[in-house]
Amino acid sequence: MQKKILLVTNGCEAGWQTIEYAVWMAALMKLPVTLLGVIEREDEEHPVEAIFSRALNLFQDEGIEYDLKIVNGETEIVLSQMEWDDSTCLFVGPLGRSQFRHWLVGRSFRKIMAGVPNPIFYVRSARRSLERVLICFGGLGYTGRAEEIGIFLGKQTDAELTFLHVVPPVESERLPGNDAEGHDLADAASVEILAKAREHANARGVSCHVVLRQGNVVNQIIEEFNTQSYDLVCMGSSFSDQESLRHLYAPNVTAEIAEAVNAPILTARSGL
Repeated sequence: MQKKILLVTNGCEAGWQTIEYAVWMAALMKLPVTLLGVIEREDEEHPVEAIFSRALNLFQDEGIEYDLKIVNGETEIVLSQMEWDDSTCLFVGPLGRSQFRHWLVGRSFRKIMAGVPNPIFYVRSARRSLERVLICFGGLGYTGRAEEIGIFLGKQTDAELTFLHVVPPVESERLPGNDAEGHDLADAASVEILAKAREHANARGVSCHVVLRQGNVVNQIIEEFNTQSYDLVCMGSSFSDQESLRHLYAPNVTAEIAEAVNAPILTARSGL
């Protein structure tokens, strides 16, 4: 887990749950928080000063060590131009962008994922409990850092972890059972990754089990989430490998899931 939290707001009221969740996590993990307010040009709908005042009261009530910063600019650009160190994780939520803007330039979260190399908690809906954590795996090797943080949080909160691997229809003609051991998957690398994740969790005394699904990756993750109602979803990032062209042309599964589920999403590049 990282050693400090950078909490970002542009004053959007929909992002208040992000602040509450970051404060809850900071208190749980005893981490200091830097609250960064971004005053965006010609943005009168999202007064940063008002949300700063509320956040300050919350920090003081919860006894959180905090620092306050305000900058001018556009949130996505400000974050992409920052100098990041390995000790920081980012907490960010909805920025109040219009549907027209989403259509014109794309969704903010995908831009933030592309510009921020550190672990990101994206919070549309805060769940101030960690009893069930879903960690999503794939065959691309992007899940390592998200898995590590998910297991750490599971250890700290005594949460039960579910390791989910979705087998696309082209990978296998049949769906294995719920236990990865003893079953053959077309993708042998996925079997090895899941087995190692299980070993990591067991070594830390964290309860875990494996769920295997087959079908469209996004749909199957959403169905699993809706079935079990997880408190946190951990996913890798296609931006882990900047040498790969996949993040330029392939659907961003993490971004789609982030917009579809009502729970915090943790995404992390595997290289950090």
